[in-house]
Amino acid sequence: MLDEENRKKLEALGNRHVMRKVHEAIGLCKPAKVMVVTDSDDEVARIRQLSMDMGEERPLAAKGHTVHYDGYFDQARDKANTRILIPAGKSISRYIKTADRKSGLKEVLGFLDGSMSGKEMYVRFFCLGPVNSRFSIPALQITDSLYVAHSEDILYRKGYEQFKRLNGSGSFFFFLHSAGKLENGVCAEIDKRRIYIDLETDSVYTVNNQYAGNSLGLKKLAMRLGIQKAAREGWMLEHMFIMAAHRPAGRKTYFTGAFPSACGKTSTAMIRGQTIVADDIAYLRPWSDGTLHAVNVEQGIFGIIENVNPHDDPVIHKALTTPRELILSNVLTVGGKAYWLGMGKPLPEHGINYSGEWHKGKRGPDGREIPPANKNARYTIRLQELDNVDDRAEDPSGVPIAGFIFGGRDSNTSVPVSQSLSWAHGVLLAASLESETTAATLGKVGELSHSPMANMDFLSIPLGMYIGNYLKIGKSVKKPPLIFSVNYFLKDEGGEFMNSKLDKKVWLLWMEGRAHGDFGAIETPVGYIPRLADLQGLFRQVFGRRYTRGEYERQFSIRLTRFAEKFARIEEIYAEEPGIPDEFRAELASQRERLQEARERFGKDEVSPSEFE
Repeated sequence: MLDEENRKKLEALGNRHVMRKVHEAIGLCKPAKVMVVTDSDDEVARIRQLSMDMGEERPLAAKGHTVHYDGYFDQARDKANTRILIPAGKSISRYIKTADRKSGLKEVLGFLDGSMSGKEMYVRFFCLGPVNSRFSIPALQITDSLYVAHSEDILYRKGYEQFKRLNGSGSFFFFLHSAGKLENGVCAEIDKRRIYIDLETDSVYTVNNQYAGNSLGLKKLAMRLGIQKAAREGWMLEHMFIMAAHRPAGRKTYFTGAFPSACGKTSTAMIRGQTIVADDIAYLRPWSDGTLHAVNVEQGIFGIIENVNPHDDPVIHKALTTPRELILSNVLTVGGKAYWLGMGKPLPEHGINYSGEWHKGKRGPDGREIPPANKNARYTIRLQELDNVDDRAEDPSGVPIAGFIFGGRDSNTSVPVSQSLSWAHGVLLAASLESETTAATLGKVGELSHSPMANMDFLSIPLGMYIGNYLKIGKSVKKPPLIFSVNYFLKDEGGEFMNSKLDKKVWLLWMEGRAHGDFGAIETPVGYIPRLADLQGLFRQVFGRRYTRGEYERQFSIRLTRFAEKFARIEEIYAEEPGIPDEFRAELASQRERLQEARERFGKDEVSPSEFE
């Protein structure tokens, strides 16, 4: 299937492992022809043009903008059919979906057999993390989808030359994807959709899907491979943004942050006046300066477009509405213009969307009314297209991390911002992260979902090993990052939020000040909290407004009984999980004891900050 030109591109890598993977994929998927793509700008541009020529993307009116549509039943990550393949008789965690490796491979390879018949195979080379860096992980992607190939050109760094630096080594991640049988340009065999991760060979096999969360192996699927590799080698792969907080006189302090869905991750990373390095996934390694350094695994953003509007997201909105290369998916289009839910203006009542020709009131094959655009509609754009990108976003040595920020959606317990009492206590807080479900989540509104480090969906190793790696990393660096908790969703007795959406900038600057010793703090049983005077100064400086003692007392009172109930739930969860480190269990016991002592000392459920001073 390889002509001489494409064969020479592979041979130039001098890597028998790559040759074997490509040879096996051709024999399995049986494409009509094969295109090998190098780092050449012309070849990359050809992929984009072919995607439009073949109808996988359609040009929009704005220069450089295209739109892609996934099938009606292929609009989100397929959690049920995403599995870690493990040998018979072994287990990882009751929280992690697995499948028997032998039978799983037989099944998915069976679905891939002949899946590219009559189609072209695209052999792509990318780099996870900056190229030619200690963080670099080469990635070989084989797909029959031009949309997938084009998306990865936007999201990931070129990797053909990086493969040459392997000097023949087989140390790379491998991804094989096929959209499978197509009808009207979308996947026809959704019942055979499979996304299987083979940890033994650092490989991912995904078939009968197009939605990027299922088909782009280098994103959340590669996270499963990377988390295992990180734990084995003594570094970290986290579901985190990386951003810089800026202060007068040019001081810049880098933070990472992990939040479950709909808890403020993007809005924190995009706080006005700050800069962004990464929006989703971070590699973190101990560095020679005694700190942890972090890089963006990606170079682009695959973001949810719902509610992106000029008021709440001015930087992203500007990028999405001005000429540049980007892909929109599953939005509404009318006359070459794109529309999405929550964009800040009325939407047309007819047009084209992921259901085809659409009109208001149209119902889908499942009987449900079809909205103008999907709630999970996306945009794919390079990070460098944003005005607030940090000047070290491509630094091969990464950026030094001063603090981790963990946040959940909590209406009645956690204070707006606090700092852990120690690294081990911070690991406990992160591993105890809970979030209340919203209307956008399956289940009842307000139910609590436990998500350790906001990474539960992507773990590929036992939870005890994952937590143990956190504890080891804290001891492996001289200056471990401070660990903070934030909660933007605290409500009063009437159900009203106690804080403005914008207040998070004050909480960030308090954390930045703590990293440099600018502010003192009040020690409580659940962590250090800000002093009133410091917050008053920050609110005056940032917003020019008075922050009252009444606000402070309501927001930062420690709800002892509710915290005790929370950690009782957490203790019950981890009691059933094997392999949890003794140090973690001891920290959990200490947390319980501190809360009990405070309840006995004060004799009430809720204690104001001033009583701890």
